[in-house]
Amino acid sequence: MFGQEEARRRLEDELRQGRVAHALMLCGPEGCGALPLAVEYARMLLGGSAMVDKLQHPDLHFVFPIYKKQSGKDSWCDEFLREWREQLLTQPYFGMAEWMTMVGAENQQLMIYANESDAIIKKLSLKSSQGGYKVMIVWLPEKMHETCANKILKMLEEPPAQTVFILVSEQPDRVLQTIRSRTQMIMLPRLSEQEVDEALRDNYGIMPADAKRIARVCGGNMAQALRIITNDTDNAYFFELFVELMRLAYVRKVKEMKIWSERVANMGRERIKAFLEYCQKMVRENFIYNFQRQDELNYMSEKEAEFAVKFAPFINERNVIGIMEELAAAQNDVAQNTNAKIVFFDFALKMIMLIKNR
Repeated sequence: MFGQEEARRRLEDELRQGRVAHALMLCGPEGCGALPLAVEYARMLLGGSAMVDKLQHPDLHFVFPIYKKQSGKDSWCDEFLREWREQLLTQPYFGMAEWMTMVGAENQQLMIYANESDAIIKKLSLKSSQGGYKVMIVWLPEKMHETCANKILKMLEEPPAQTVFILVSEQPDRVLQTIRSRTQMIMLPRLSEQEVDEALRDNYGIMPADAKRIARVCGGNMAQALRIITNDTDNAYFFELFVELMRLAYVRKVKEMKIWSERVANMGRERIKAFLEYCQKMVRENFIYNFQRQDELNYMSEKEAEFAVKFAPFINERNVIGIMEELAAAQNDVAQNTNAKIVFFDFALKMIMLIKNR
């Protein structure tokens, strides 16, 4: 892992001094390195070994969001353990989008089901296989069913000897208060631009110029930085969709806008979310472009910057807030499972008026 050195040293010191918290919650935004830090701390607790390195140590356990493999029947995390280990070992800096792809979840909602509490209690009630610590890493406890969370409260408060819970949360405010109150919380910052830059060059072999550009754009999110590297095709497609919408809105071609809406709606939930984030970035960067400080402020690719030369004046102080609010509303509607075709056609129609407001 890289980054989060302050938190890592703190955990090392606490272990060395024998002050190991029985329930720890590492809180930080996606891609900040909270999960790799949790795994690294588990290695410290369990001692270095090939089993730990392969994430196959008998006293190392994982809980993470999953979907039902059979309709009407809850699944268990252990059913997805092979994919989980593969994801962590091949690319530990990931988000829900990558995890859904790994398990083939498509548009399904992932969560930690109520019955997982029974597996947690059973595993941690057994004696340590190696005579040392038992470690349970829970990724995204905010996705935990309330029944599951309530059932493990007592174990969190009074765990068996040498048992350590490490919860990794991106949205700690969505974790039950009763869970939060029983953990020692460590708040982790986003990675710095320099840390991402160096990691891309040293760990991923990215050329210096590209590493610098990606580090500037990703906002301290290493998962996003890796998406930029691997999803160039998606980014190019998103750019085409964005340009097409703006041109159709300008000339008010409603029939074509409906067809555009249907294309976007058929991309799948995670790609739709990524596209809306891309649109927000393009609106923001084109607005900034108008300030004539492009070298200092602008984070667009060469192709995007070429488009901005003529398009940027259409994003100004009279419409930028309105456009961003409509994009945020679309994000919320998609998250609430509103019909995506309706969401995007409505958004496209509103762009007709907003883009003219220059």
